[in-house]
Amino acid sequence: MTQLTSTFEQFTGTIEAFDNEYAQDITASSFFEFPLKPVLEAEQRLTQMPNTAYLSMEYGLSPSIYHQFASKKPLSNDNQFSCHEVFSNQWDVDHKNEICVNRMLDIPIYSGGLGVLAGDSVKSAADLNLPLVAVGVLWNKGYFKQKFWYKRGQLPEELKWDPASYPGLIPLKHRIVLGTKEGDLIVRLWKYYIYSEDFNYALPLILLDTDIEENKEEFRRLTDQLYRSDDVRWKIFQRLILGVGAVKALQSLQYNIERYHLNEGHAAFAIVEKYLQEECPEDIDAFKQQFVYTCHTPVIAGHDRFAIHDLQQFITQDYIDAACRFGRDPEAEDLINLTYLSLNATKRFNAVAQKHGEVMRLQFPDFSAKVNAVTNGIHLYTWLSEHTESLFDQYQNVFGNWRKDSELLKNVHQLKNNAQFRADLFAAHQKNKRELINVTKPWGLDENVFTIAWARRITGYKRPALLFHDVERILELADKYGKIQILFAGKAHPNDDIGGAHIEEILSYIDALNHKHDKVKVLILENYDTYFGKLLTSAVDVWLNNPLPPFEASGTSGMKAIANGVLQLTTLDGWVVEAQDDDIGWVFGYEHTGTELGDERQLRLDEDADALYKTLAKVLELYYKTNDNGVINIDSLWLDKMINAISCAGFFNTQRMMMEYKKKIWK
Repeated sequence: MTQLTSTFEQFTGTIEAFDNEYAQDITASSFFEFPLKPVLEAEQRLTQMPNTAYLSMEYGLSPSIYHQFASKKPLSNDNQFSCHEVFSNQWDVDHKNEICVNRMLDIPIYSGGLGVLAGDSVKSAADLNLPLVAVGVLWNKGYFKQKFWYKRGQLPEELKWDPASYPGLIPLKHRIVLGTKEGDLIVRLWKYYIYSEDFNYALPLILLDTDIEENKEEFRRLTDQLYRSDDVRWKIFQRLILGVGAVKALQSLQYNIERYHLNEGHAAFAIVEKYLQEECPEDIDAFKQQFVYTCHTPVIAGHDRFAIHDLQQFITQDYIDAACRFGRDPEAEDLINLTYLSLNATKRFNAVAQKHGEVMRLQFPDFSAKVNAVTNGIHLYTWLSEHTESLFDQYQNVFGNWRKDSELLKNVHQLKNNAQFRADLFAAHQKNKRELINVTKPWGLDENVFTIAWARRITGYKRPALLFHDVERILELADKYGKIQILFAGKAHPNDDIGGAHIEEILSYIDALNHKHDKVKVLILENYDTYFGKLLTSAVDVWLNNPLPPFEASGTSGMKAIANGVLQLTTLDGWVVEAQDDDIGWVFGYEHTGTELGDERQLRLDEDADALYKTLAKVLELYYKTNDNGVINIDSLWLDKMINAISCAGFFNTQRMMMEYKKKIWK
């Protein structure tokens, strides 16, 4: 019996109900129609050599658009895309039509950018053949399903999906136990494998689930909804499940873990669990070597704080004492701050952009000398459109094997004076645009009309309604330069009243433009996800990004856009600070300088909206000089900016990012 044959038997022996439910899809050569060998090699690697464990509350894996598993069983209706309504300034069209796409639902265990980044990170780790295992939570009801309702904004609905029949997702026989003051909390483990771009390497994602019969009803609901924040008990238990559960799960699987990478402070209780297991807990420096931490936000609400008296209701005193040792909030002795717990107990930690590094040093001056910065990126193979990939392959003599080395995209500058490439580049963009037009066909978008999008998480500091601050100015610009098409998408957290108010505000602005759609068409799409993310970031002409500086730690949606040659209209914040001299679009508005962070509630709407409209005038003028009703001026500066954008994508990707983590943070 070969070693891999033995591993196959061991592997299938860990799967719950294998013979009845999964034997058709997992054979001696195939894993849901992907090659099985990389899975078996991963299992061997995880027990035989040191690995990094990557812990994240959410993962956006994008199987609807990249590396989609297939099952011999029919796809459950619960795991298929539903139809999405559109709210636009064409009421008659909205009432009669929806967007329906025949695709598999993304695994709904993410809410937005943090989760998508985590998914992209693991995919690039697989591409780079890094020894890594990811750990997260199986959210049985996802985040939420979004519905728009005029005058009421966003109405969250419960999401329904079926993990048991989702292709590629397998339940394990393993159970771990978390001791609590309310009794034992039992957690079931699931696995999902992330393959490299060439299918030669795979990494497992372990997902933690409490919805099992062994648990009492209130425990079963703990892994229902991601980021439920209306109950402190739920928040505490969910962070215990991720942090403590991750450590115990990896030990149950007998994986060899040399370091834990905490992707945000949500997983900080992993530190507490490992500390309580230490044979020599006083050797703090040796203990810290096991942990690294990535901070993703300068916004106050992004840092978890829990009152000690609340924690004492649910966890035992030894956990409280360990959490207090590392995580007391310096401004309130009765609080445990998971950010400080992570900073105090990790050997290395990082911000997610160079500007965020500056901000983090201001926020945490006691740690300023130790703050690293690793700028975020995107997984190119997920986010490049088919037409953009074909363009790069068409000019392989210049781009080389860009799939193996993303930095080769910088070679695009060699083609800057190549008239044929410039024509092909704009033609590829127009093909992308027609994909969007086809999906939104009833609303009659035009490929030769300037199209701009704002799509991301909807919350106050991101200023989602800034473009509509003065609707008359938009109409004036359309009259002077040409028609405008505007697309919006994004979710606000159900308990974010300010974010919800912004959605209501946007719907009101759209409604006010109902009789002006001959000049300005506006659409806002429900249930923004990775499918719509790829569609929009590859197809629009300009990607609008207008957070209030310096409160956007990084942002990644614009990186997806530049990879497809889509230009930026942006404030100077997050990753854009590092590209401000690369001429990838236009920068406008307030710039943060000095040592004071400012107030995220002071949104500077009047001054920045004025700057936006003045800059948008320049954008429109150049666009309609470039595209005159389908006649393209390939000598236009617009094409220069598109080429610059693609060149920048050679840096702003997770292949480069993960290599920086390996060298600077994991060491």
